Amino acid sequence: MSRDGADHTREPIISVLGHVDHGKTTILDSIRESVVASREAGGITQHIGATDVPFEVIEEYCGGMLDKSRIRMPIRGLLFVDTPGHEAFTNLRRRGGSVADLAVLVVDVNEGLKPQTEESIEILKQYKTPFVVAANKVDLIHGWQDGVKPKDQLPHVQSEFNDKAYKLIGDLSMRGFDCDFFQNIKDFSKSVAVIPVSAKTGEGIKELLLVLIGLAQTYLSEKLAVGLESPAKGTILEVKETKGLGTTLDAIIYDGTIRVNDSIVVGAREPIVTRVKALLRPRALDEMRDPKKQFKQVRSVYAASGVKIVAPNLESAMPGAPVYVGGEELVEAVKSEIGEVEFTRDDIGVIVRADTLGSLEAMVRILEAAEIPVKKGSIGKVNKQDVVEAGAVSKENLYYGLIMAFNTPVLADAETLAQDTNIPIIGSSIIYKILEDYNEWVAKTKEIERMELAKCVASPCKFKILPNHTFRQSKPAIVGVEVLAGKLHSGCRLIGEDGKVMGRVRGIQSGGENVAEAKSGEQVAVSIDDVVVGKHLSEEDVVYTFLSNQDRDKLIVDDLTDEEKDVLRELKQIKKRR
Repeated sequence: MSRDGADHTREPIISVLGHVDHGKTTILDSIRESVVASREAGGITQHIGATDVPFEVIEEYCGGMLDKSRIRMPIRGLLFVDTPGHEAFTNLRRRGGSVADLAVLVVDVNEGLKPQTEESIEILKQYKTPFVVAANKVDLIHGWQDGVKPKDQLPHVQSEFNDKAYKLIGDLSMRGFDCDFFQNIKDFSKSVAVIPVSAKTGEGIKELLLVLIGLAQTYLSEKLAVGLESPAKGTILEVKETKGLGTTLDAIIYDGTIRVNDSIVVGAREPIVTRVKALLRPRALDEMRDPKKQFKQVRSVYAASGVKIVAPNLESAMPGAPVYVGGEELVEAVKSEIGEVEFTRDDIGVIVRADTLGSLEAMVRILEAAEIPVKKGSIGKVNKQDVVEAGAVSKENLYYGLIMAFNTPVLADAETLAQDTNIPIIGSSIIYKILEDYNEWVAKTKEIERMELAKCVASPCKFKILPNHTFRQSKPAIVGVEVLAGKLHSGCRLIGEDGKVMGRVRGIQSGGENVAEAKSGEQVAVSIDDVVVGKHLSEEDVVYTFLSNQDRDKLIVDDLTDEEKDVLRELKQIKKRR
């Protein structure tokens, strides 16, 4: 299809995700290096943030493996997002989903699923993005022979490979995916393809490209049809200072065409309306090594492409936000789109900061899926106002009174205030590390509360005054008691079955020794201030510890024994009768 036509089929945009060191970058490098020798068939264009591998290059590289009879649409190639990781993927966002049409989830077959893999899977689920699994580093399996298919490896190598690969398939199935080796799959709309690869040796790279071409041909024809003459729609990958040009945008254009002198609306807290001064594209891959020749100016760029946009007043632009060709008529739409992600609610919840709009969106979704409410989500560095707001939440709910910072720094004055006011700031470049640290902090905080509760004089307890065990009637009264339920501590106030509050436990003795507490079933001697036996208390009376409303609010009910819960219910009935 002519590039000058009104419509064309754009390249599928493909993002590469996975755990650190599992080979995301190496796989992209392998794709580039594997096909660079075929550049006479069309070459590879290095875009801003993306690598365009034309169809004719894939055809040349894959040789007879590509069945032309199955090509049902004039696909121009594959556009790989070149800044791998879920951060780049989340920035490939648009209202209602992801700009990425397909994803490659890279997993080290020897290590299996890791925290960032889990995180990537959750993000793929959120955006409903089809993906394939590149089971990487098969070359590290002991005895693996390069260039030999898994089924033709030596028996012990096959066995080790099958053990690791099927464990990976099983782990993915436990997360809701029907997976199998790509050659066994009949319907790719129902199963996730697993492709054994070695980014180091190039093993499986041809198969990976072919599966991606096949998925695009079969399932993406409508999505990939775009109008060349329509105004461009794109998403911002990065906002950066470029020497001699000021603040520029690295963007992916996924629909339409953008031209020099076009008016554009750029996503920011207050959307920016500006005009394109220049569009820059890197030169061919073989010239990328010379920085002086790195960029060339072009008059226009059409989907799907990566491009550096030069325009005035871009300083407040947000990574992950939209960039649209148009004017003032689009400002409210852009503001609304950003408002869906950045927000402040009246609800009680944690304060969240992230480096980009896409990261914030992904993080909020993951937190809410984990049933952790979010009060405020915003882009940028953690500041003093965040700490103040978290402090206010802490007074309502201790476990939500904190700040989560994803891939973004904390300003010095905010850090000082957080330390002074004991407001936790949990930060990481991995969302699941933040979740893990949060859960650890909650568990630690609850344990401290439990320890405080153990010392607390007001815990649910009832005991009986034993007959013939009055050792002193008053000042203080000393009586023998049997603890019927809960734990009795020194210092607690007491209440009778009639609802009258009386006296306070001064001390507890067992076997002639002072003890801090007496447990259910134990018989001890108790000294009680401000009561007279025979007047306020009688032998065989059942007595309870008095709990104020404040005491009850401090109790962690889930940590109470069934006996203590029964005592709590009895105390409520006593109070009700009173």
